[in-house]
Parts: sequence; structure tokens; C-alpha cells
Amino acid sequence: MSKVEQYITSIPDYPKAGIIFRDITSVLKDADGLRLAVDEMTAKIGDTEFDAIVGLESRGFLFGMPMAYNLHKAFIPVRKSGKLPRATSRIAYDLEYGSAEIEVHREDITPGLRVVIVDDLIATGGTLEAAVHLVEQLGAKVVKIVCLLELKGLHGRDRLTSCPTEAVVSYEGN
Repeated sequence: MSKVEQYITSIPDYPKAGIIFRDITSVLKDADGLRLAVDEMTAKIGDTEFDAIVGLESRGFLFGMPMAYNLHKAFIPVRKSGKLPRATSRIAYDLEYGSAEIEVHREDITPGLRVVIVDDLIATGGTLEAAVHLVEQLGAKVVKIVCLLELKGLHGRDRLTSCPTEAVVSYEGN
């Protein structure tokens, strides 16, 4: 068991009956929990050689930024469409009930750049898969994906087979 797991609050029947919501705000509000989360996620990078951390809006920012800072690496935000001021590249992807778009500043992702993608959660894998495609369309190489949580019952990892994917805490259900 990961040490950070003790800081995650499980809320049964939220947002609907039969679902156990894994709340990470209880990790964030505790200085020791936050440090453990950042440290354990950083440890999942291991000896992977990379140039930048790409963090997904918004909780990927919360973990990716301190990881990048501690490792003295660049941090590149991937945001929901319409939030970035300079020229962007974007990708649309399907959600469980609709679709969404994410984007990145085009000049931030350069050919040959090696990136680690960071987010809070591997669920269905749709957003992470879109982020991989987005940065790779611009010529970068995703060398690893690191998340705090994984909901194994949603099989999101099955969509992320192009690079090593790590989660600090994995739950069997959804």
C-alpha cells in the first residue's frame, strides 16, 4: 500500500449509488499528504530521461508543477480549449457523455522533446490518450504517464499502451 493512500477519502454512493468516489482534496489539504503524493508520483518517473512535464488541466497542474520544480524540468500546461492566449494545437476526444477538446501552445511542444504526462487519475483513459496524441502530433515523444490514482475497473490503461503508465494508488473497481 502506498503511504499516500491513507490520505485519500473514499465516499460511497457519490455521485450516484454504487460508485465510490476517491476524493483527493483530503490529500491536498494535508501538508504531509501533499508531500507524499508529489514524492511518490515523482518516484514513479524513476530513471526515465525526459525534458518536460506536461500537466493536464486542472489537477495535473497541482501535481505536475511541484514535480517539475523539484526535478528542475520545464512544465507545460495542457488546457481545456479556449484558455491559452498564443497559437495552439488542439485535439477533440469523446467523453462518456459527449466530447471535449484540449489544447497546448504550439511553440511549447517541439520535435524531439521527451515528456512525462502527469494527471491525477486514470479512469477511462480518454483525456490521457488525447494528450498523448496531441503532443506526439507536434513531434514530441511521451516517455511516461504518471497519475496519482487509477480506477482499474474502467480499463483506461488499455488505451495507453504506447508508453509506460504508472499510478501510485490503484483501485480495482470504478
